[in-house]
Amino acid sequence: MSREKKTGPATRSEGLLRQTMAGLKRHRWGWVALWVLVILAGAALFAEFLAPYDPFEENRGKSYHPPTAIRFVDAEGRWHWRPFVYETRLVDPIFKTYAPETSRPCPIRLFVEGSPYRLLGIIPLNVRLFGVETPARIFLFGTDLHGRDLFSRLLFGARISLSIGLVGVALTYALGLLLGGVAGYYGRWVDHLLMRLTEVIMSVPTIYLLLAIRAVFPVTLSSVEIYLLIVLAMSFISWAGLARVILGMVLSIKEQEFVLAARALGAGDLRIILRHILPNTLSYTIIALTLAVPGFILAESALSFLSLGIQEPYPSWGNMLTAAMSVRVLTTAPWVLIPGAWIALTIVSFNFLGDGLRDALDPRFKA
Repeated sequence: MSREKKTGPATRSEGLLRQTMAGLKRHRWGWVALWVLVILAGAALFAEFLAPYDPFEENRGKSYHPPTAIRFVDAEGRWHWRPFVYETRLVDPIFKTYAPETSRPCPIRLFVEGSPYRLLGIIPLNVRLFGVETPARIFLFGTDLHGRDLFSRLLFGARISLSIGLVGVALTYALGLLLGGVAGYYGRWVDHLLMRLTEVIMSVPTIYLLLAIRAVFPVTLSSVEIYLLIVLAMSFISWAGLARVILGMVLSIKEQEFVLAARALGAGDLRIILRHILPNTLSYTIIALTLAVPGFILAESALSFLSLGIQEPYPSWGNMLTAAMSVRVLTTAPWVLIPGAWIALTIVSFNFLGDGLRDALDPRFKA
């Protein structure tokens, strides 16, 4: 007796996932972008383990320390099989010039003991991926004004800058899909009411509305409260455009035979919208979602750069760039621009991923 092939929603979802991944592999830059984003997300998730130092740890004697030189050959020309660094001393406090102490190489070690933390907020540990023995320090991307390790702060800042985009987009698309689907399905006065609302929202400039909302609230808000405020404000602003596109798609889908058959079988309106209509907008939704995430990241970065978003000492890529506002700092410590490079890399990766998903999901782009 042959086994009957499953055709349920789970099987259809698995088939779509396999089809999407196969198509994405054929798009070289989209596939590379996917892995770049996976690495960034993994680095943010395991930041406590990967970061050599606590992101809040200050070392005023290492203010604007340049990226540490990793060496294999010491000052006497001898080769070392293990990479090492030199401890440095400040020789010019005005121009932040440091000189290496070449008398004692400090090898870089893996799985070194550091300050205690909880991995994923659950597992208590005190082991970090790499480090050097004190008093030497290793600063892969240099330090900021307060001597805080930029590499460690970038890893922790990725949690805010990436999650604010993903959480904001999730809220935006849940709201836009539902309201656009309801407006397209029922039409008439529901359509007119919701679409007039979207037109009002879309007519408001996003960045100015965010600045106005932030100005209304007191400056004493904590970084967590500011984080939630930015997510909610961006989600409220961004759902309107998606709702209008979904409305047009639903208007054509609701007259298809499978929708008419579900209605004839007695399926309720909500079930038809959630189970039959909205899933058929999935290909467009996935592509639009990946292209919308950069907007959230840039909005948070812009607000934090203007000191209206995430506040010090909590790191985000935006507020870490505030040091780059000073020409004097840029001339003496150009590495403070590294967070901007991470923002650019993330934005470009999401755009390439969106292009790859478009090619994978749109039949017109298939070979």
